[in-house]
Amino acid sequence: MVRTKRTLAALVLTALAVLTAACGKEGSPPVKGPQPDELPVYRVAAQFQLPSSSTWSKAKRRGHLVVGAKEDQPYMGEKDPATGVYSGFDIEIAKMMSASLGFDPKTIEFKTIASANRETALQNGQIDYYVGTYTINDNRKKLVGFGGPYYLAGQGLLVRTDENDINGPKDLDGKRVCSAAGSTPYQRIQSDYPKAELVAYDTYSICVDNLLTYQVDAVTTDDTILSGYAAKVPDELKVVGKPFSAEPYGIGVPKSDNALRFALDDAIALREKNGDWQQAYDATLGLSGRKAAPAPPIDRYPAS
Repeated sequence: MVRTKRTLAALVLTALAVLTAACGKEGSPPVKGPQPDELPVYRVAAQFQLPSSSTWSKAKRRGHLVVGAKEDQPYMGEKDPATGVYSGFDIEIAKMMSASLGFDPKTIEFKTIASANRETALQNGQIDYYVGTYTINDNRKKLVGFGGPYYLAGQGLLVRTDENDINGPKDLDGKRVCSAAGSTPYQRIQSDYPKAELVAYDTYSICVDNLLTYQVDAVTTDDTILSGYAAKVPDELKVVGKPFSAEPYGIGVPKSDNALRFALDDAIALREKNGDWQQAYDATLGLSGRKAAPAPPIDRYPAS
């Protein structure tokens, strides 16, 4: 009986979206997700020009920006399967940046890009920039550029509510731990907690399904993402322990496009100052019960 209950629970995250599609009209938000009428409206910068950025110039000729994002991270970056509409805090950050760069946020073309493919997508010009719980670190700076950071998260652990033996990373020896392939959290468990049995998938939603069906013992990634999943099914999932890393989220850009990177730094600072950042947080990630931490200092590192 318990296993049947948990198997059914594994369908909850998908079912939430399906119920929305079945019961709602076009454009209905995901269950417990951001409400469109509570989201900020971002003023588009008039007469903005950035000809020194090849990425911006290409987007200007195209008429809109192409932005990489996640689609399975509640309250951060989530795609409604019925409408194709993306929502979440990262999506709002992407919209703010679009407005600051002179493009109407409504014209953004979002593309779902898995963690392992982010650098390639930026290097190949598939996207103009990427906003999707993308941790800034020195290794990635060798491959791409980063605007920001715009948020500071930390790695955490998600377990079932009936799990009492895992309260932090020190308890992972011999446990099956799931994370996204190519992600910083996966690499940290691999290097710092080698006795854990790692399982990797392209998306965290598959990890969560495996957790709910007892195929893995824990899911690890940023606490922002885990809080969203726990908030969706609080009777089944919980976040345990304290964050055990610092994950500064940045906006990924092509490595050579310093002009775009610096413009995004300016845009983040402006949107934090004028209140857009806080309003966006309250309407998205704040719904998971997380209180907004102060935005970290922007890392205006020099052009390489």
